[in-house]
Amino acid sequence: MPAYRPEEIEKKWQAHWKAHGTFQAQNHSDKPKYYVLDMFPYPSGAGLHVGHPLGYIASDIVTRYKRLQGFNVLHPMGFDSFGLPAEQYAIQTGQHPALTTEQNINTYIQQLSSLGFSYDWSREVRTSDPSYYKWTQWIFLKLFNSWYNLDTDRAEPLTELTARFAKSGSAGIRAAGDDEERHDFTAGQWQMMSEKQKLAAVLPYRLAYQQDTYVNWCAGLGTVLSNDEVKDGVSERGGFPVERRLMPQWSLRITAYADRLLQGLDQLEWPDAVKEMQRNWIGKSIGAEVTFPVQGSDTAQIKVYTTRVDTIYGATFLVLAPEHELVDQLTTPEQRTAVDEYIAATKRRSERDRMADAKTVSGVFTGAYALNPVNNEPVPIWLADYVLAGYGTGAVMAVPSGDQRDWLFATHFGLPIPAISDAQQGLDQQADPTKEGRYINSDLINGLTYKEATQKLIAFLEEKGLGKGKVNFRQRDAIFGRQRYWGEPIPIYYKDGTAYGIAESDLPLVLPEIDEYKPTETGEPPLGRAQDWLYKGKYPYELSTMPGWAGSSWYYLRYMDPHNDARFVGEEAEKYWGNVDLYMGGAEHATGHLLYARFWYLFLKDLGLVHCNEPFQKLINQGMILGRSNFVYRINGTNKFVTLGKKDQYETTALHADVNIVENDVLNVEAFKKWREEYANAEFILEDNGTYVCGVEVEKMSKSKYNVVSPDVLIGRYGADALRLYEMFLGPLEQYKPWNTNGISGVGSFLKKFWRLYHPEDGVLAVTDEPATPAELKVLHRAIQKAQEDIEKFSFNTSVSLFMITVNELTALKCHKRAILEPLVLLVSPFAPHLAEELWQELGHEAGSISTARYPEFREEYLVEESVTYPLAINGKVREQMQFAADATPAEIESAVLASDFLAKHGEGKAAKKVIVVKGRMVNVVV
Repeated sequence: MPAYRPEEIEKKWQAHWKAHGTFQAQNHSDKPKYYVLDMFPYPSGAGLHVGHPLGYIASDIVTRYKRLQGFNVLHPMGFDSFGLPAEQYAIQTGQHPALTTEQNINTYIQQLSSLGFSYDWSREVRTSDPSYYKWTQWIFLKLFNSWYNLDTDRAEPLTELTARFAKSGSAGIRAAGDDEERHDFTAGQWQMMSEKQKLAAVLPYRLAYQQDTYVNWCAGLGTVLSNDEVKDGVSERGGFPVERRLMPQWSLRITAYADRLLQGLDQLEWPDAVKEMQRNWIGKSIGAEVTFPVQGSDTAQIKVYTTRVDTIYGATFLVLAPEHELVDQLTTPEQRTAVDEYIAATKRRSERDRMADAKTVSGVFTGAYALNPVNNEPVPIWLADYVLAGYGTGAVMAVPSGDQRDWLFATHFGLPIPAISDAQQGLDQQADPTKEGRYINSDLINGLTYKEATQKLIAFLEEKGLGKGKVNFRQRDAIFGRQRYWGEPIPIYYKDGTAYGIAESDLPLVLPEIDEYKPTETGEPPLGRAQDWLYKGKYPYELSTMPGWAGSSWYYLRYMDPHNDARFVGEEAEKYWGNVDLYMGGAEHATGHLLYARFWYLFLKDLGLVHCNEPFQKLINQGMILGRSNFVYRINGTNKFVTLGKKDQYETTALHADVNIVENDVLNVEAFKKWREEYANAEFILEDNGTYVCGVEVEKMSKSKYNVVSPDVLIGRYGADALRLYEMFLGPLEQYKPWNTNGISGVGSFLKKFWRLYHPEDGVLAVTDEPATPAELKVLHRAIQKAQEDIEKFSFNTSVSLFMITVNELTALKCHKRAILEPLVLLVSPFAPHLAEELWQELGHEAGSISTARYPEFREEYLVEESVTYPLAINGKVREQMQFAADATPAEIESAVLASDFLAKHGEGKAAKKVIVVKGRMVNVVV
């Protein structure tokens, strides 16, 4: 075969792999298993840009390497195909989201296949396929029909709970959730309840339940948004205003698993930063719940949770979330207008904005007072948006001397800031949260230490029925409903206003056809448009759909057994594959997908449906490939553009230019004129050499910055193997790195040089069966050792450098020997699989068999040197070199140096006091 032609080789082998099912994994094998998983993509209309494949390339390298190591590797791919973008496109065009999604998936499959990824496509899953979301709905029904028993510390079927109700009522039952939502009853009372009353009594125990919850409501999109989808008070998609609104919502009781989710992190091989994000999100704290009676009321009281009950005498005001249920009752007529205005302003801010804004101090007095339970002193009740209704009790005991945010609030509104410890300092400048010293101005605990005071106060509050010690978590239950069309229908129907789960035998509950994909005129979700959509022909279905994270919370299990119609995953398949050995994806999913998937897995384990402790054993977060943007400079008020070197002579505005019409920062002027209509008649002030040089900036790759580079273009020009190697060569996998298309040509040249080891001067295959020389074997085995170490450490950029060095050394040695070049093909095959397959076949092996070959064995004896050159020094200053046998002892080396003329030439007539031999490194003669 003549010159290396990647366009021919790559299409050939991609077709071969597809036709022969080369990468299909078996669920029964004597080989050890290894499960490599990529976070599956949402198939957007834009397709992939060169930043997207980074993690996919890395995981594919590991996959191919593990196959060569003798593992049965599962490496699947699918699509997270429900989502808001497809629905918004449907609203704009009237095209069904399923059609858009199908088109986008086909584009993604074509692009992923063109990069030579060794996916087992026979296991592909799509979350929007009814055969898949049938099981998502099935898991939801299991959650709906389960409760969390704190005594056994696991989820159990509701039938076990109701059996206890029938036997002994609600007494003694310890369940996850809010006890205040439940009411006590005897076995007799339970027996007397109607079906509707029993379901109402059970609802607060369910792991999937419905209640009024504050959510991010976006009227412009007609749906609830997650915190991640809201930025600066508007929706990230479309920029529509978002407000906090109390709405009936389905939630999942993830808080029941908070402690187990926290403890499980210690066993995971995850980046420390991700584990710390989850710890902070879960936010375990040990403290006390304290009740503040409302002055002038016989029944109203405010509960606060605090980790510093020792500071209660310094609580000079309470702060409630603007959404707190008592606000309306507490607000006095004089304060009504101010309170209403403040609440209205708060609704326009997302929770994330409220939490992040530590600089702005705002609040409003309700006009009401509470009583401090330890001394009955009146405490003013304020509202402030830094307190959130969903965190803790929605109320804060403000101690300005010990908390900086409370201090800023008190300073701003002129509230008192009394010292409570003799160790506090500088309270006129800032808060001092010290736990040192002894308490002052604190009556019951004056003179006590922190530990003594805490114990005494909790005991006092518990004795008086005004508080108790409590472990709390910052994490809240996960809102599960979305007012959208393009999502999994929630398998719930309503009879007389009470929620029932549909029968498992009636799954899947398939999305109905509707005429439009926006909310109804009466404000119902889009599913309200479905005609005659009733369970058993008479009961209305739930109109919300599941959030995007529902299908992604268990997809890794479905890959194990994707065609099983009888079970979400077969028992044997689940036991064989266990959990994911390597999970590759972005760190942005730390407190979303990764947390929800762990929650669902623990729940399924409680039901005995999975057997490992965690779903993902090892996690790697690939960094982001940043775009390299180019800029042109338009002279203000004209359609004239000045080159970078002359722009300082004019007043200009920098505009993004499409990087695909720029090469080495030089703009293709004619292509620029054709790029956009308004530039058709543009004029250009060029460099003296007649070129237009653009400005450069590294920033996020996005369509709006015109710095997106399509992998399709680069594959067409350089080949997929070159793109794979170049993306790995850019830098360490987990770091952010800038893209520069200009650099890929160097990798393309390397692959041509690699080809020529086998085809000198691009001629026929010229590999010989001559025995390898020691120098050649040394080069090979150094490469085997380093490549294996690099892959095991996920240091792929250094592997590419190693291959380049190795090829240069073998080229210099004019090596064309099978004993060297055949193992070299195997070394390179995880990185450049198409080229490797072609050479492997040319070397006489069965077509497509490189995946079943064995990784070359490293043999250390080939790296042992026969002789070593030692620098010789006098008093630390190197003077010359001498060669010694590699196995020479320090004594032998010392004798040889002293017997030589080295000391006579360089010792200035002085005698040697001491000779220091550093084995394998150097000799130093001290005179």
